[in-house]
Amino acid sequence: MSIQTDLQNCIEDMIDDSRGILAADESSPTIAKRFASIGAESTEEMRRQYRSLLLSTDGLGEYICGVILFEETLAQSTNNGQSLPQLAWSNRIVPGIKVDKGLGDLPGAPGDKITFGLDGLAERLVGYKEQGARFAKWRELYPITSHNPTPLGLSANAEMLARYAAQCQALGVVPIVEPEVLMDGKHDIERCHTVTEKVLRSVFEALARHRVQLELLILKPNMVLSGKSCPQQAGTDEVAERTLQVLKRTVPAAVPSINFLSGGMTPEQATENLNSLNQGQAPWQLSTSYGRALQEPALKAWGGSSNNGAACQAALLNRARLNSLARQGNYDSSME
Repeated sequence: MSIQTDLQNCIEDMIDDSRGILAADESSPTIAKRFASIGAESTEEMRRQYRSLLLSTDGLGEYICGVILFEETLAQSTNNGQSLPQLAWSNRIVPGIKVDKGLGDLPGAPGDKITFGLDGLAERLVGYKEQGARFAKWRELYPITSHNPTPLGLSANAEMLARYAAQCQALGVVPIVEPEVLMDGKHDIERCHTVTEKVLRSVFEALARHRVQLELLILKPNMVLSGKSCPQQAGTDEVAERTLQVLKRTVPAAVPSINFLSGGMTPEQATENLNSLNQGQAPWQLSTSYGRALQEPALKAWGGSSNNGAACQAALLNRARLNSLARQGNYDSSME
């Protein structure tokens, strides 16, 4: 098949009006923290068991269309020898891969960050595709302070996202573009609104410069929220109203799907906000690419024990089902 066909088929397999993406791409330090919270040791075998458990959940493909994997997971197999990407696709879940290589400080822009990983990306993408990955994900982080993100931070991070996306499409891999404005801080929702609008505008200007095909990518942004430490927390309706306003000002209608990150929201908050977003009209599909907001109940139910596999899968399936309902605007908090 041609590169263009690969891209189009992946988009068609991942975008509909009821399913979302499971982010299971936690780095080794992050998954170690998650495991520590349940008293489990983060060994390669434990990570394999846990992620195999998630992907083998019967019926998960009814609510989940894609899974973002960590590089280690892409090469792992189930107890019966089936690769985890194959396991995902057996449930109609498209396997993808996190390709960025972590964060560092951006020189010349104190407080801003930049993501590493462009060197050797083309060669890695070829290998990942051979292992079964059909899409990729790259995240740039934008902390909010009184002076961040700076103009340099905005332009440098947007350039990285665009170069990554262009490289993916050149090799037939659908890019998920993730510009995350962090919830951390005391800022109010107005400040998040302003920053998110600037970030998305800079990202789409860069994507245009690099001739990235908007019809063949997925956007993974934050919702417009109050900072975690802000004394006045905006309600669900305001979150939805402001988020949609920012998106309509900055994201071209050619983008087929916007899959929000959960970014520190509780599972219930993330679902409720998604439901509110889907009450109105939008030119894109509005869906999820949740990590912790999907996995947290499942992780607690599992507790690091093979005896709790059924409870873990039931918790994941329930959370995925509720988000599917929210994806369609049919969720109510009484369903919790």
